[in-house]
Amino acid sequence: MKEFWTSLASLMGVFAFCQSLLHAVFPPELRFASVKFFNRIFNWFSSYCYFDITEIDGVNTNELYNAVQLYLSSSASITGSRLSLTRALNSSAFTFGLSNNDCLVDTFNGVTAWWEHVVTQRQTQTFSWRPLPDEKRGFTLRIRKKDKALILDSYLDYIMDRASEIRRKNQDRLLYTNSRGGSLDSRGHPWESVPFKHPSTFDTLAMDPAKKAEIMADLRDFADGQSFYQTTGRAWKRGYLLYGPPGTGKSSMIAAMANYLGYDIYDLELTEVNTNSELRKLLMKTTSKSIIVIEDIDCSINLTNRKKPAGRNYHDPIPDMRGGAGSGGEDGGNSITLSGLLNFTDGLWSCCGSERIFVFTTNHIEKLDPALLRCGRMDMHIFMSYCSFPALKILLKNYLGLNEGDLKDEVLKELEAVIDMAEMTPADISEVLIKNRRDKAKAMAELLAALKNRAECYRKGASREKNSTEVEEEEQEKRALEMPKEGCEMQEDCNKGEAEEGKIN
Repeated sequence: MKEFWTSLASLMGVFAFCQSLLHAVFPPELRFASVKFFNRIFNWFSSYCYFDITEIDGVNTNELYNAVQLYLSSSASITGSRLSLTRALNSSAFTFGLSNNDCLVDTFNGVTAWWEHVVTQRQTQTFSWRPLPDEKRGFTLRIRKKDKALILDSYLDYIMDRASEIRRKNQDRLLYTNSRGGSLDSRGHPWESVPFKHPSTFDTLAMDPAKKAEIMADLRDFADGQSFYQTTGRAWKRGYLLYGPPGTGKSSMIAAMANYLGYDIYDLELTEVNTNSELRKLLMKTTSKSIIVIEDIDCSINLTNRKKPAGRNYHDPIPDMRGGAGSGGEDGGNSITLSGLLNFTDGLWSCCGSERIFVFTTNHIEKLDPALLRCGRMDMHIFMSYCSFPALKILLKNYLGLNEGDLKDEVLKELEAVIDMAEMTPADISEVLIKNRRDKAKAMAELLAALKNRAECYRKGASREKNSTEVEEEEQEKRALEMPKEGCEMQEDCNKGEAEEGKIN
């Protein structure tokens, strides 16, 4: 045993001597150059290339690292055996990602990419105004050299776009409103925001299913139409006009559009905007993938038809409905012009962002200037009508849980017979159902009674109007018949007088 330890000590001594000899013969500079040379030879013969994406680029956060992390969390080809689960602030869903030093495989347009999440301990830091994390994190991308052009030109951009989409879907949407008098918040923004929690969707919206399908298809074509708009040279925006009686669901339609596309909403209050310049600044501070809403545009400011004899020119200030005509801003009045509003929706400044939707609502479309209604500003006009029979069935399902098969045919026929004549809005019908939602039979009975009562009122009103019209027409006919008779009598008197004058002469 003693001889074994003696031999081992001798070998270790020889090894230490050889190591010191190598260090003396091959200095560090030579060893570094040798390693670099062999790495180049290895890379020359290797069919792969590698890209490192670190979490911190100098002292700034690497946005590509965050995008890759989000993208890989949604990858369907995850092969890693150990995943991390996270839920971000204001997020509505859980996301998973790679654990430390785990790998996965992703495929893009038939090209395979290997990802590895590399996490190492950072060396002791010196004093810094912004301390770095204790761990150094990054992703290593391994691809074949022949696929390098595709990966750099398309794959990374695709990752950034997908990450933005995932982030938008996971985070709560926001509802913005412009600050009073154009004032700025603590961050210098003219918009104030709150989380948007409106639950309206196209499934719950009381509207004819065929019309809803048409609107949804148009929205989807717009959201997926970036290449189309670029090819045709059009700004990536679209305008919708929602018009109809109050209570027909115009605000619910806007909420359903936002929830369907995952867009934020900017509720623009025109009475708080003083000048065209301020209106443009508000537009510049909106983000892409958003819906800009101007509700009740016929009530907020005066946008009457230019052709009417109102004495107002196309470029004249729009009268402020809060108190007289705008004077240009010196006294705090509203000096927005119709031209400024048109440029806001369809001018050069409307193209300072992309993927924006403009929505106007009004109860009286006839009060709006035709320039606002033409295509390019309001591309799609959506009439929000009184509740129809298909919309009524949606309301019954939403509030009472009743499908068409749960109701008797006689009840359905009665409802279908009176719903159009009653001209009740979805809001009116919803109120009847909400009050009696605990008793379905009572709810149906009261709803049917309300519809019949409203239909009877309209029928009587139409009958009275018809009778008054007939009476007026009869009186007009009598006057028309009497007028020739009176004319003839006058003519006879004239002739008789002339004859008597002749006799006297």
